[in-house]
Amino acid sequence: MENISEACEAGLVIAVSGPPGSGKTSLAKRLAGKLGLKYLSLGGIFRKLAQERKITLEELSRIAEEDASIDRAIDDKAVEEASKGCIVVDGHISAWTLENTAHLKVLVMAPIKVRAERIARRDGKSFEDALAEIRVREESEGRRFMKFYGINISDVSVFDLVVNSEKFDEEEVLEIVMSAVSILLRKIRKCRKT
Repeated sequence: MENISEACEAGLVIAVSGPPGSGKTSLAKRLAGKLGLKYLSLGGIFRKLAQERKITLEELSRIAEEDASIDRAIDDKAVEEASKGCIVVDGHISAWTLENTAHLKVLVMAPIKVRAERIARRDGKSFEDALAEIRVREESEGRRFMKFYGINISDVSVFDLVVNSEKFDEEEVLEIVMSAVSILLRKIRKCRKT
């Protein structure tokens, strides 16, 4: 595999998107670590904002449906950090936000019941509660992203690679994406020689 600094030397920007519980954060963190890139979680920024306001993610999502400044501030941070290169950005719409910046845009997906099971295990809540939370968040985000950005989050044509994390475990998902990164770095090397 490529030497770790090569990805940063190339100024690589990778956008990892996916719905809650898909495995996008696990993948993004592991990719950043393996490639020696910075890691930025847009969901982490959103969660921190909810904590600061002492409200739930669902409540902040509903507020954000009426207040575009919440998502815009988070997206501006993504664009600012990505413009520096050497980063993996993890966020629901990072592929769209970084459409003209990211060298590789990855969607991690899994069926909603699989994602609810993962979230229930991770957060110590019932499957029913996790499923309800996912539905509320996804409906809210779908409305917000269409209203403020014109993004249909069901349209996956912006992605370079789509991986179903129900079919592949965490290590296999990483291996698949690392194969794509390896090909991408090879193409960058080839372009630099010409």
